[in-house]
Amino acid sequence: MAKLGWIGLGNMGRGMCKNLVEKGNLRTHLIIFNRTQKRAADLQAKLPSGKSTVASNLEEVVEKSDIIFTCLGDDAAIIDTIANAVKTNVKGKLFVDCSTVHPDTTNMLTKTIEAQGAAFVACPVFGAPAMADNGQLICVFAGPKSETDKIRPYMKGVMGRANIDYSDQSPGQATTLKLIGNTMILNMVESLAEAHTVAEKSKLGTDNLHQFVEAMFPGPYTAYSTRMTSGDYHKRDEPLFAVDLALKDAKHALSLANASGARMRSIEVAEGHLSDVKKEKGTKGDLAGIYGAVRQESGLKYDN
Repeated sequence: MAKLGWIGLGNMGRGMCKNLVEKGNLRTHLIIFNRTQKRAADLQAKLPSGKSTVASNLEEVVEKSDIIFTCLGDDAAIIDTIANAVKTNVKGKLFVDCSTVHPDTTNMLTKTIEAQGAAFVACPVFGAPAMADNGQLICVFAGPKSETDKIRPYMKGVMGRANIDYSDQSPGQATTLKLIGNTMILNMVESLAEAHTVAEKSKLGTDNLHQFVEAMFPGPYTAYSTRMTSGDYHKRDEPLFAVDLALKDAKHALSLANASGARMRSIEVAEGHLSDVKKEKGTKGDLAGIYGAVRQESGLKYDN
């Protein structure tokens, strides 16, 4: 049975580790590592006793693991992590990256890892932190089938509710889908923000609009509508989808479109509103804060 390691314990990584430990039928401890050691220690305290080990450094988790999962915030973080990871002997190991990064970054990581005799699979996921906690993510994996088969037992039914299987396709295909998929989420938030703002200003009322959203668009639309009407988008101490990460995704998507000879005008609008969120809330800004930006643009206060 392969020994698993996990690097990166943000909002998504913590929930994914929880489900690996609780439902992954691991025969050995899950080795966890985070740059901020306290976060790793806090997670270990919440996991079932004797099911995880905190690594003291990056080298330890890489050396002791056969399959190393990474889930980091941006391209710079994963590039730096892999550059340091492959300084040890990684021949025969498998790296699985769940980060949302540009496909060019994914393809570069593939070359870096394979040059050291290791294998690589890209495995970004769709879903909010609550879905990560509940094992309800959509897992997208791409890479050699001989390697994706090794992680398949930890996907649907453990960390996720569904798989999108791109076995034997380039790892960059998975992150390409992730970016395009995230533009649909950005557009959803943008349309809800505009609709709720017009509902308030036209005197229809946001509660009346929310009833329609619940009836017509159950699921993510209703969840984001609730976050807007309840004020959750501006009240949280820790964002669910940090504005910096949302801006990163928007910029990557626009770059991808431009390189492909296409244009995503709606994402250009969303990027502008995300920049307004960043100015208003700083690092505490949230994707759902697009609602506040649209409200300000329409003569209302950012906070509802």
